[in-house]
Amino acid sequence: MAPLKEDVRQPRRTRSPRGQGDQLREEILAAAEEILIRTNDQSALSIRAIAAAVGVTPPSIYLHFADRTDLVFQVCGRHAEKLEQAMAEAAKGIEDPWERIRRRGYAYVRWGLDNPEHYRILMMSRPDQTPVRFVDERLADTAGLVPVAADVAAAVVSEQVTDTDDPLETTKILWMMVHGMVSLLISKPDFPFRPVDEMYESMFELVHRGLAPRN
Repeated sequence: MAPLKEDVRQPRRTRSPRGQGDQLREEILAAAEEILIRTNDQSALSIRAIAAAVGVTPPSIYLHFADRTDLVFQVCGRHAEKLEQAMAEAAKGIEDPWERIRRRGYAYVRWGLDNPEHYRILMMSRPDQTPVRFVDERLADTAGLVPVAADVAAAVVSEQVTDTDDPLETTKILWMMVHGMVSLLISKPDFPFRPVDEMYESMFELVHRGLAPRN
């Protein structure tokens, strides 16, 4: 009988010694992250491809992740920590609260455009495609809403924006603004938009006018 195709396999990794499961899990995440960045296509993140990159059998992946969706979101969730870091770094050392908001927003836009597939998975997936622990409350943290809400409250105190009963609700509107911009630029790359910097500044200026206190 002719040998089955399954007899031709990638060299297998030896079984991890006891206590080294966490190391293998990290290697799986790192391999998946590398594939996603290199291909910019989540469909390339098959369990078989990731297993081959790490040098383990596909069933080994399921010892650490419930399924492919779980693995994909954990990869993106880890990468999204860089979004929060970028937003924090953009506002670091800035005393003016409205300027902090502007800079955090631009950092958000840049991260989304520099990591389109990560962004698409985290922020543009349907609810039925999202693991339970990536519910909207978790994504709100990922989007960096809490620090921006603090900046909005500070901007109210400094009379840069009109008073609001709930700074977080105003922050959600700002999030919708930058999310809409990122989503359109990712999904409509051939549309003749103006340069990103120009569009962002124009959009932010319009929002500032809308939020400015009325004399």
